[in-house]
Amino acid sequence: MSRSSRSSALAAAAALTLVACGSNDAPAASRTGTPGGPAAVTGDITVFAASSLTETFTRLGKDFEAANPGAKVTFNFGGSSALAQQINSGAPADVFASAAPANMKQVSDAGGVSGSPKTFVRNKLQIAVPAGNPGKVTGLADLAKQDLKIALCAEQVPCGAAARKALQAAGVTAAPDTLEQDVKAVLTKVSLGEVDAALVYRTDVKAAGGKVEGIAFPEADQAVNDYPIATLAKAPNAAGAKAFVDFVLSDKGRAVLGAAGFDGP
Repeated sequence: MSRSSRSSALAAAAALTLVACGSNDAPAASRTGTPGGPAAVTGDITVFAASSLTETFTRLGKDFEAANPGAKVTFNFGGSSALAQQINSGAPADVFASAAPANMKQVSDAGGVSGSPKTFVRNKLQIAVPAGNPGKVTGLADLAKQDLKIALCAEQVPCGAAARKALQAAGVTAAPDTLEQDVKAVLTKVSLGEVDAALVYRTDVKAAGGKVEGIAFPEADQAVNDYPIATLAKAPNAAGAKAFVDFVLSDKGRAVLGAAGFDGP
């Protein structure tokens, strides 16, 4: 073989080597996640969650997005009973986090849940009063006083069902002036000074900061709410739904929830 022929052969071999290297690098550049680790989650993830989870899930959503830059978490917070109805009516959602098993069962019985719901936290009630406690409320018995303005959740809402159990345990017949459809609406009445007292979750009292004061009562132990979470059968983003639920159940998720005052399951 002549010198010029050998040079041409070497050049061709070098070109083939570069092409081969380039073809190996291209797929690697398009992969998501850490090499050797799980792929990062992408796309929109819609989470229907009880209103008492507003602060913690908003924080967890931001943390989840930071860990998965291609993902966007959108929340629909509200009373668990209303959320269950929306899901059963066909509202598109990926995850449901309820403040009570009964509302999760509504969705599960309709075939809307994928897999088995998992209880991830528990919560209990406190009496919430405006800062300074102008009504001088000291316990559940005061919720029966006609001269005080009282707010409760409606009974079909988990916080309302829990309030009914606690009041029955204490032998108190409350005289509510307003019944609200979610716990945040009740809390707003207290923080604005529109009512003298209300029953809300202790996590809501903590989230309100100095705007309200919380009064613990022993009967709250007889009305503890379990919070289940589940991916939904018709989730538009099933992979994202599973990843978000796993994130909530992770040590980091439990730390955020615990710091907000939730108990472990």
